[in-house]
Amino acid sequence: MNATSVRIVTLKIDDRELSAREDRTILEVARENQLDIPTLCHLDGLSSSGACRLCLVEITGIRRLLPACVTTVGEGMEVYTNTPRIQHYRKLILELLFSERNHVCSVCVSNGQCELQELARKLGVDHVHYPYLMPELPVDASNPRFVVDHNRCILCGRCTRACDEIEGAHTWDMRGRGIETRVITDFSDPWGASSTCTGCGKCVHVCPTGALSEKGRSVAEMVKHKHFMPYLTLMRKEQS
Repeated sequence: MNATSVRIVTLKIDDRELSAREDRTILEVARENQLDIPTLCHLDGLSSSGACRLCLVEITGIRRLLPACVTTVGEGMEVYTNTPRIQHYRKLILELLFSERNHVCSVCVSNGQCELQELARKLGVDHVHYPYLMPELPVDASNPRFVVDHNRCILCGRCTRACDEIEGAHTWDMRGRGIETRVITDFSDPWGASSTCTGCGKCVHVCPTGALSEKGRSVAEMVKHKHFMPYLTLMRKEQS
């Protein structure tokens, strides 16, 4: 869309009247105005996929909830970001994420350094109503520098998008459907056998749960580099 032809629209988010470019998403406009909408799959500097569904919002006149990260604003739109209905669905989504794999915070090495855990604390999810599936998923330590533990992966897709959009290596992808989905390198080869991986570590630094980690360091030592997230935004703008 030509920047000179982009209209400015007015809308309301949580009863606050705001103005924004019509090509901006609800999530972008909300955060620009200090309105918090939780996300796990979204990361500034990467494309939005709407995968985790934690950013669901209510829009007056639309029955279904819509993901704020991929829904653009419109003239006269009335958006609500934290209604009882939304709170219910967000907690439900988090509980399903915890139960699908092996996210037991009390015995997890990512305890205290995990975005999934932090979001659960913030949204008041202190227990899970569903039985844990506890799949026995592999840990791939074949890469000389990095490890992928599929038991901690929440399939947010950050690693695949960072590898694709920023590094341009296209090493990571997803295979399977539903509960059988896995992140994979190349054609399901071990990470250490990948012919495309550059070893840059971008995928590791965008992982929200520690499913991707660096050998020889605890997860606490691998707190995401604060300078790395703005770098993603800069690199993506230069490539666009």
